[in-house]
Amino acid sequence: MDSARSGDTVLVSPGVYRESVAIGTARIVLRGTDRSKVVIDGQFKRTNGITVTGPGSVVENLTVRNHLANGLLFTGVTDKALQGAGAGGGANYNPLDTAKFPALRGFRASYVTAYDNALYGIYAFDARDGVIENSYGSGQADSGIYVGQCNPCNTVVRNNVTEHNAVGIEVTNASKDVYVLGNTVRRNRVGLTVLSNDLEALGPQHDAAFVGNTISDNNDDHSPEQADGGFGIGVGIGGGMHNRFERNRVEGNSASGFVLQDVQGYPAVGNEIEGNDVDNGGLGLVVLADRTEGNCYSGNGHAPTSPRPLPRALTVCPGRNAAMPTSGRLPAVGTIPPGMSFRDIPPPPAQPGMSDAARAPARPALRLPGRVDLAAYRLPEPRR
Repeated sequence: MDSARSGDTVLVSPGVYRESVAIGTARIVLRGTDRSKVVIDGQFKRTNGITVTGPGSVVENLTVRNHLANGLLFTGVTDKALQGAGAGGGANYNPLDTAKFPALRGFRASYVTAYDNALYGIYAFDARDGVIENSYGSGQADSGIYVGQCNPCNTVVRNNVTEHNAVGIEVTNASKDVYVLGNTVRRNRVGLTVLSNDLEALGPQHDAAFVGNTISDNNDDHSPEQADGGFGIGVGIGGGMHNRFERNRVEGNSASGFVLQDVQGYPAVGNEIEGNDVDNGGLGLVVLADRTEGNCYSGNGHAPTSPRPLPRALTVCPGRNAAMPTSGRLPAVGTIPPGMSFRDIPPPPAQPGMSDAARAPARPALRLPGRVDLAAYRLPEPRR
């Protein structure tokens, strides 16, 4: 990597590489020849597995595991001291100076397996114009995939699988042209969170689309504990604004399919939850607020809500402002099982790799994500 010039492909043979990798050159393609057998191993003593600050660069067809912060990080933050556990969502993090560190332009992660990392598996922070696709995350103590602090983001997260994480996919202060499409988010503590947060710049979060995802059985007792104690929630919207949730299958989440609430002074405003299949055997929606600020929940099946009934202003899209009859309540889901250490989550099975990895032409991350066709993402089929 130290010798690579812009436009080069670095092809990596099978092996366990006990090192951290930094890609600071533009338009590099880092590719493993075998997704499961090319492994960047942090040995639970290195911070990040792969850190990408070179615009237009790509990481594909390999595994990152056992790091004290992130498996794969795409970022415009070039200060190495800020790329560790305190950067972007960590407990010691302060909002980033976005003028000093402008967003990374152009990135892609394809066919990446990330597991047993202390914060995030695949982490796009202060980065835009990118794609995270066909990848897998398990055993992260925070989230399997995270998109944070970008506006506009112009980023697509598609056709990934996340399981056995504290949170499957997290979108925080990530706004405009964010598309989370066709993912399988299952068996985490919480499936998907959409948040506004004062720990990052560029709040509030707004204008993202979540279409065609399967968000199921997020009641996993073989996962790290979620920071706020969340468990059994399919989708948590905390202070997110003007987001669209459509044609998602949300099932088997023991507390609620959707939770809508205000956080840190950010009201949840104008979120449209329409045309999903919410089948929990329990609550479909919990509204933890005294008012609904233009949110709506319509055509999502017959699962009960809290409060029940919902005010009519909330049941027709687009929604209207209205006082809630009472704030909703999350149901008790029994004894929440203790979390496991991220170090102890079993390795995942081998995941499908890219075809002909040794000879396939390189595709730097230029002019991404391209045209996004939401209509192509149908409501997923029920579980069999």
